[in-house]
Parts: sequence; C-alpha cells; structure tokens
Amino acid sequence: MAGATPPDQTGKLQFDTDKGAGRSKWIAGLFALALIGWMGSGVILPSGDPDAGVVADAPDRAVSVAVMDSVAQNVPLVLTAEGQSIPDRAATLRAKADGQIASVAVSRGDLVSAGQEIARIDASIAEAQLLQAQTQLAQAQRDYDNALALQDRGIATEDRVSQARAARAAAEAAVTSAQDQLDNTIVTAPFAGRLNDLTVNTGESVENGMVLAEVLDNDPLTVVVQVPQQALSRLQTGQDAQVSFITGEQKAGTIAFIGANADRQTRTFRVEIIVDNPDSVMPAGLSARVSMPTGQARGHFVSPAVLSLGTNGELGVKTVDADNRVVFSTVQIVRAQTDGIWIAGLPEQARIITVGQGFVNQGDHVEPRAPAQDQTALVQP
Repeated sequence: MAGATPPDQTGKLQFDTDKGAGRSKWIAGLFALALIGWMGSGVILPSGDPDAGVVADAPDRAVSVAVMDSVAQNVPLVLTAEGQSIPDRAATLRAKADGQIASVAVSRGDLVSAGQEIARIDASIAEAQLLQAQTQLAQAQRDYDNALALQDRGIATEDRVSQARAARAAAEAAVTSAQDQLDNTIVTAPFAGRLNDLTVNTGESVENGMVLAEVLDNDPLTVVVQVPQQALSRLQTGQDAQVSFITGEQKAGTIAFIGANADRQTRTFRVEIIVDNPDSVMPAGLSARVSMPTGQARGHFVSPAVLSLGTNGELGVKTVDADNRVVFSTVQIVRAQTDGIWIAGLPEQARIITVGQGFVNQGDHVEPRAPAQDQTALVQP
C-alpha cells in the first residue's frame, strides 16, 4: 500500500509502547524508598542511643561442682627413707697357726657366746715347744740363782750375774711365745653372735692366715638409710623411729648415728637406726623402710585427685568462698599416705572442690553441691 510506513528492521527495542514498562519503574522506585528507609532506621547509621541495636549479654551460668567441707587437723610430720639392715658387728676368724683341724665344736648358723670354742688345731707340736721352753726356763732360773750365790761368796763377778739374768729373761720370753702358739690352736668367738659361716671340717689342714669362720652380731640390728640434706636439721640422735622390714615385721628403733659428711655422689647423709633383735632372729641385709617423726603441722586430708596446677605450674587446690566464687590456693604436701595426702596452705576451714575443678578457674561463679558417697570416701582421713 502506497504511503504506509515500512517496518523497522534495525532490531532496536522500544519500551515506550510496552504495557509493562510503567510497572517496572514503579517497582524500582518503591525498592529505592525501602532501602533509604532502612538505612535511616539507625541500624547502620548511629542513632542518638549508643546502646541501641546492641544485644544484651547473656547472664553467667554457674557451673555445678562437688564441694567438701574440711577442717584442718594436727598432722604428725614423718620423714620416710629406704635402707637396709647391717650387723652391729662382724668378725672374720682366721687360723693363727699351721696344722690339722683336730675338732670343730659348732655348726654353721649356731648362736655362740663370747670366747666360745669354734675349732681346735692339732696342738702336739705347740705343746712340745712349750714344754721345751719351760725346761729351759727352769735351767736358766737355776743358773741365775747359782750366780747370785757365788757373788755373795765373792767368787762370781757382776758380769756373770748379768749374763745369767739375761738368759733367764730370754727363757721367760720363749715360754710366753710357746704359750701363745698353744693358745692360737684354739679358735674362739670374739663376741656373742651367730656363726654365719664355717669353712673347715675336722681333719683338714690349715695355714696361718686362712679364713675359718665368720661371726655376726645382729643384736642389736643396725638399719642404715640415706637422708636428704634439707631434712637433716629435723633429726637428732636418740629420736624414735619405726622400721618396717620387707619381710613384714615391724620394729621400734632409735636413731643412734647421724653422719657429719654428705655422700659425694648423692649429697645425702648416713643415718643409723638401732633395732633390738633378741637371739639375732632378724638377719642382716634386709630391705627396710624407716619412718622418723619430726614434729607436726596443721593440714587438710584430701585425695590427690583434687590437686590442680596454677597458671605458673604451682601445685594448688581450688576452693569455694562465701560468694560461691572459685579460689585457687597454693599448697604443700606435708605427708603422703596410701589412702590420701595431707596438705598445708589452706585456711583453717575450707570448702574444697572435689569434682569439677578442671572445668572452673579462679573467680568463676559456681553452684556448690554435696559430693556423692563414693566421692566423700576419697577425701576422708
């Protein structure tokens, strides 16, 4: 048709005649107004109240912990040390003469008294030598007497008398020596004790210096322990001690010796405790634990499980104050037992946290509760 407008073939979009074009503009305008209103509400832009929009902190929630009421008690302080028993005296018996064992009077393990015969060496040679020496002494005595008589008559000189006197003295010395040789053929115990060893039998030959037996004096028995230097000032001789042997026996003892020079290796001091041991029933060489009371202190009895470490690694206990706040107190262990420990450093009366101490810190608010029955048993002396 002539005069008609040809269609636009350039691909340009036209929205002016679109029915939805006006609606889109209205939606965009409303969205912009909403955004401006939200920004002006004060959530992003500060309002006059600085605390507006800030969420209030939730109230603290108290942690429930088990608490035990404890009152300090007098605690005997005891120093404990490990050691072993040794004989009070020990002697090795050696032969003092050559010869053959003629007899043995005791058996190994027997109790012997001081001076009791242990064994006898054949004494026939020693007896003959003694008889010879005694005969020579008798002759020397007669010669001396004759010299004196002749001197009185003016026949013998002073030199002859002196020679006779010297000969008599030599003969007396020979008799004494022969008697000693005879006495040495009898082996005796130097003190009362137990015959711990006997190495010879009848008929055996022995030489001078050979070991024949050993005698131990175990009454009293001596227990030796090493004490650290920081505890030395708390001990003194005459102090009582309790000795527990590895065999189960327990004996009362007394401190008899405190060393005055520290061991170069361990820097500890030797302490000896004397224990009565009638008939040497307890043998030497037993391991023993010695408990020595050294005074007393005030302390609380607790289970080791209640102990905690402070921020600097110090050992302590957590308690609860009157405001139910946690208090950490540094403590010292003054005595340890198999069923618990005694600690010092807490007030005379304290509420000790026994369960839950690992979940609270100094100053925390807690809710105390009584411990269960099995937990109470862990902290009662």
